[in-house]
Amino acid sequence: MVMTSHSTALAANPVLRVPPASPAAAAAYFGASLAFHADVSDVASALAADGDPGLVVLDSRSTASWDQGHIPGAVHLPTALIPEQAAALLDPAVPVVTYCWGPGCDGATRAALALAQLGFQVKEMLGGFEYWVREGFAYETWEGGERRAADPLTAPVDAADCGC
Repeated sequence: MVMTSHSTALAANPVLRVPPASPAAAAAYFGASLAFHADVSDVASALAADGDPGLVVLDSRSTASWDQGHIPGAVHLPTALIPEQAAALLDPAVPVVTYCWGPGCDGATRAALALAQLGFQVKEMLGGFEYWVREGFAYETWEGGERRAADPLTAPVDAADCGC
C-alpha cells in the first residue's frame, strides 16, 4: 500500500490516528449521551423555572458531604441506601438527575445505575456538586445558603448563558 502525504500526516496526528466515526454513528452516540447526561447549567435552569421542573435532583453522597453543601431542593439518598429507600422517596413517573462530588467521582453513575435497575428514568448531572458551585449557583450547607462567584473557566461571568 502506498501512503500519500495526506495519509502519512493523518497517521502521525494523535487525534486522527483513529479516524472519526461516520456522521450517522456520531449522531447515534451523541444523541445517546444526551439521553444519559445533563449539564449543571441545564439542571439549574430547569430548577429555576416557574412551576414544576419535571424532574427531581438526587444527591448520592454521604451525610457529611451533604452537610458540607448540596443543591437546594435536592433529595439526599446515599447510593448504598437506594435499593431500600428509593421507592419511598421518589416517584417512578418523575425523571431523576443524580449527582455526586464532581467529574473525578463516579458516585452519580453508580446511583444512576441503581435507580435504573429499580425502574426509574434517570440522568447523571455532569460536573457534580463541584461544577454547580464553580458555575456560581446557590447551594445550601448545614449552616445555611451560600453562593460563590462563577469561575471564569467554567461559566461566563457576565452572561446569563454560555451559548452552548
